[in-house]
Amino acid sequence: MPADLPFDALDTPAPDAPQTKFRRVMLKISGEALMGDQGFGLHPPTVQRIAREVKSVHDLGVEICMVIGGGNIFRGLQGSAQGMERTTADYMGMLATVMNALAMQSALELMGVYTRVISAIPMDQVCEPYIRRRAVRHLEKKRVCIFAAGTGNPYFTTDTAAALRASEMACEAIFMGKQVDGIYDSDPKTNPAAKRYDRVSYDEVLRQNLKVMDASAIALARDNKMPLVVFSLDMPGGFRGILAGEGTYTTVHG
Repeated sequence: MPADLPFDALDTPAPDAPQTKFRRVMLKISGEALMGDQGFGLHPPTVQRIAREVKSVHDLGVEICMVIGGGNIFRGLQGSAQGMERTTADYMGMLATVMNALAMQSALELMGVYTRVISAIPMDQVCEPYIRRRAVRHLEKKRVCIFAAGTGNPYFTTDTAAALRASEMACEAIFMGKQVDGIYDSDPKTNPAAKRYDRVSYDEVLRQNLKVMDASAIALARDNKMPLVVFSLDMPGGFRGILAGEGTYTTVHG
């Protein structure tokens, strides 16, 4: 396991200490991850499969934050490219993330995992507004916190929201679930000779324009010394395995 990650176990762990060297993590997944083989929308069996992955880590005693994109329903940049006013398109994308968050909450709570959806845009009838201290308390009570509606501002992606909330919640790392098992120098789906990185710095990600997160999110994570672990969410047991130091992944370090 990379030495720069906060993986040093405590000498005398508390009785309720997690069965992994992480205590609190951020899981960022794209909205497209929820649509399975469909071309659009939500695929309930896929949502349930990802929820089982989250539950398996939660059962270890790890406190989990989540940010889910909205690209399976509506993506602000695509709407803007088709002539829609950018701010309106971005707000529509934020609403899509709330729908995905509610779907994940439903799947997790059917499995017995207490969950809170916390929105950057107040909508009291369906979820809680974002209040940092309240969110921290939910985590301390072992509830999964799903942060929705991005940062609440247009022109910022859910990648930036994940880096921001991870910093605010004092997470020990951001885990980014992708359809590939790490960061490559080109798309491995179209280039069989693509090179996978085991470790790469945030500066190298920016300099080589590696498509991991947008530049704002990368800069925010780098400035807050937040490690980023990129892994495949399609591999059963992958999320839990990565936290145990197993499997294939890429670590982005400061």
